[in-house]
Amino acid sequence: MKRIAVLTSGGDAPGMNAAIRAVVRTGIDKGYEIFGVRHGFQGLTYGELFQMGPRDVGGIIQQGGTVLGSARCLEFKTLEGQLKAVRVIHQNEIDGVIVIGGNGSQTGAYELSKHNVPVVGISSTIDNDLYGFDITIGVDTALNIALEAIDRLKITASSHNRAFLVEVMGRNCGYLALTAAIAGGAEMAVLPETETDPEVVGENIRQAYEKGKAHAIVVVAEGASYDAEKLNDYFKTHKESLGFDVRMVILGHVQRGGAPSAFDRILGSRLGAAAIEQLSIGKSGVVVGLVNGKINSLPHADIVGVKKELDPQLINLARVLDK
Repeated sequence: MKRIAVLTSGGDAPGMNAAIRAVVRTGIDKGYEIFGVRHGFQGLTYGELFQMGPRDVGGIIQQGGTVLGSARCLEFKTLEGQLKAVRVIHQNEIDGVIVIGGNGSQTGAYELSKHNVPVVGISSTIDNDLYGFDITIGVDTALNIALEAIDRLKITASSHNRAFLVEVMGRNCGYLALTAAIAGGAEMAVLPETETDPEVVGENIRQAYEKGKAHAIVVVAEGASYDAEKLNDYFKTHKESLGFDVRMVILGHVQRGGAPSAFDRILGSRLGAAAIEQLSIGKSGVVVGLVNGKINSLPHADIVGVKKELDPQLINLARVLDK
């Protein structure tokens, strides 16, 4: 009988619960005992483990967030904290740990594996910044929430002849901003990956006005050198030349909430099952995710600390379509 622990760490992402559900039910189907860990690495460090059965994950697939909870744990970043977590794992006779999360979470999982703990990660972050993977759990839902907001803002922007700066999440990765701009028909995307002069943003807004458009939408990534607040402050002193009156909307954590999309429920389910499969065949120190359209695993050593670049074809497409 194997004992597997599962935790969620870092920012929550819609679809995490689908992954938890799949880990529990797939593991039990294989004859394993599954233990949930409350509050991520903090819970692992302080022994917040409890056994989970099939009914414990009933009715959670449609819920956003994570039923296991998540918390930052500075202590786990230290050797002492990691060794404390390892002792908890040994005391509870845990044979393997599954870590659901993004860059920071997989960095923690990698450190855990260095202490000879069998660990498998599940790629889950709305930022879509995990190197090597096509798309991670939560991205599709977050993108659709941003798109719905943009569509709604276009209506009021057209009614009042306004321009909107719409800031989306993504940390230092511009994927959400770029794809939301393309799907939402925005005039421009402001990204962390490219230096953007506020004058260039203003020129795009001005051109939209001169073309007779009823509105202008600029999607801004939160990690851009000029975020929405900085751009808004700049345009307050340069508004005469824009044509449009400018407003700012910061979507923030609203992108994380709500029911996960069908895509994220299915992806979470597939990755949860894949994580159990990896541990069952003795694989460790890997992260499972979508690679070239298929479920695959990549070593933590190849992912942690590596920057994921934006697809230049997407960047060019946005430039061509924002005419």
